[in-house]
Amino acid sequence: MGHIQLTHIAKSFGAIDVLHDINLEIADGEFVVFVGPSGCGKSTLLRMIAGLERPTGGELAIDGKVVNAVPAADRGLAMVFQSYALYPHMSVRQNLAFGLENTKMPKAEIAARIAEAARMLEIEPYLERRPGQLSGGQRQRVAIGRAIVRRPVAFLLDEPLSNLDAELRGSTRAELAALHARLRATMIYVTHDQVEAMTLADRIVVLRAGRIEQVGTPLELYNAPANRFVAGFIGSPHMNFLEGIIEDTPPGRAVATLAGGHRLDLPPNVASLAKGGQITLGVRPQHIAIEADGSGIPAKIKLVEALGSETVVHADVAGQKVLVVAPGQRDLAPGTDIHLSLSAAPLHLFNEKGLRLEHSV
Repeated sequence: MGHIQLTHIAKSFGAIDVLHDINLEIADGEFVVFVGPSGCGKSTLLRMIAGLERPTGGELAIDGKVVNAVPAADRGLAMVFQSYALYPHMSVRQNLAFGLENTKMPKAEIAARIAEAARMLEIEPYLERRPGQLSGGQRQRVAIGRAIVRRPVAFLLDEPLSNLDAELRGSTRAELAALHARLRATMIYVTHDQVEAMTLADRIVVLRAGRIEQVGTPLELYNAPANRFVAGFIGSPHMNFLEGIIEDTPPGRAVATLAGGHRLDLPPNVASLAKGGQITLGVRPQHIAIEADGSGIPAKIKLVEALGSETVVHADVAGQKVLVVAPGQRDLAPGTDIHLSLSAAPLHLFNEKGLRLEHSV
């Protein structure tokens, strides 16, 4: 049991509208991640599901029951915050037990649930310690354990890893994925880190300015972004965008002239677009090749990031910034002229409104 349905949900703070007509269905046992830039409304949406904010419009249902007016404590949900919010004067065991004791649960049942959660999260050696004696990762696991012992309908996680260092984020992210696989409970996770979203989610919800831009699996969003915003937000490093003009070409052909005068053949279906119209070509940094024979699009290197396993090149193409991720270690230096090839790259084509054209390849 953990089916959540949002229908025409809206939220305003006074005269400021922060969420607009949100329609979303989250299946029982699904891991859904909300992503988007700061201020897009993702945390507000999570807080509304939790019952910490009331919607100003629409219906929110959990397992078929409308819960708009149901208090947070009665929704059967458990929330894990960005801050650990542990009681510093209590031991880990006491922190885990506190919420259950308030419900008058039998002591034997409380002990059994704590033992199960501690074993699952590998925090058994720390049960008698206080939060101040734990590392950041251990404290975050205790915060998650406090949610697990409640056996909620769904887990709501609001940027739970943002206070951890990079290495610990990676390991804790893997622990969360394994935990979901064991529990098969509904989880809704808020993050601004799209790498976390890609690695954890069954489905990703991309928000911007209080609206849902696209919902899909990580690879659906990566391979077929609905618009330029999603294309630029999903993927690391972000997608390159090159502006072009559709040429007047013979029937059945489509050619775009890019900044600097370089001509690029487009998929034949694009020939139906208006000649002289503007088009944006999106190409991911990993799909651009550096040509050694002098063919391709002329570019000048501005910066080189040598990462060992790959080399990230920041280049300038007729005033447009282009990122290239080349495998391995490359002997490249700033100021060098190079040529870039898009011939084998999957291209994403966007019209003047930023919408992705269906015949992108």
